[in-house]
Parts: sequence; C-alpha cells; structure tokens
Amino acid sequence: MADYDLSLIPPGAIDERHLAGTGPGGQNVNKVASVIQLRVDIDALDLAPAVYRRLKAKAGSKMTAAGMLVITARRRRTQEATRREAMDRLAGLLGAAHERPAYRVETRPSRAAKAKRIEGKKARGQIKKARGKPQLD
Repeated sequence: MADYDLSLIPPGAIDERHLAGTGPGGQNVNKVASVIQLRVDIDALDLAPAVYRRLKAKAGSKMTAAGMLVITARRRRTQEATRREAMDRLAGLLGAAHERPAYRVETRPSRAAKAKRIEGKKARGQIKKARGKPQLD
C-alpha cells in the first residue's frame, strides 16, 4: 500500500479534534485529551471519480453521508504520537485509493487442461467408489 503525500491536501480540508480517552488509565484519562479525531472533507481534495469510488469503498463506515472521512486514533499516550498515527492512517487510505487495481485478462483453459481436469475427477471418483461396502457375489 503506497502512502499519499499529505502536503497535497488543502489546509482547510482537515479538521482536527482532541477528545478525552476512554477506558482504563486512572486520572490521566480524565485530564489529558490524547484521542485525535481527523475529519477530512473529501470534496475539498478534488479527487478523480475512480479514486473517489475506491476511497469510498475502502473507507467503509469511516465515510459519512455528507462526504466526510472520519479517522479516530487513540492507541498512543501523547497527542503528538496519536496525531502522527492518525495522519499515517489517512495517508495509507488515500494512497491505497490512488492505486489502480490490477487489470485481469480473462483466459480460457486449453483442451489439454480440460482433459487433465476430467481425468483427475474420474480418478477421484474411482477412489471414492472403492470405499463402498464390499459386495458379496
């Protein structure tokens, strides 16, 4: 997955919010807003239609109906490290959306490949047939 150059994002396209953390952590959780939530206006990025479709598919529930991409990072203890993690995730997501999927040329199996497949199926059928109860004549 290629990373995206975040310097290409217009300055007003990213809204950064600091939230208080949840879960265990004692007093530090209550007094330090170490959770970072990035809200990125996708329309401001001026993406190509194909890139926009791939980004929407890859983002899934991170994309709102209003066209905002919401990334929440909370694994790190400091704001700086959490901000870096959120930005890295944003760069990875945008980079993955810019990658074109590999074009697959559909091919047909050759006559020899078909015959080999049928022979294999027949051999397997014979093995399974031999597993039955022995017949007393």
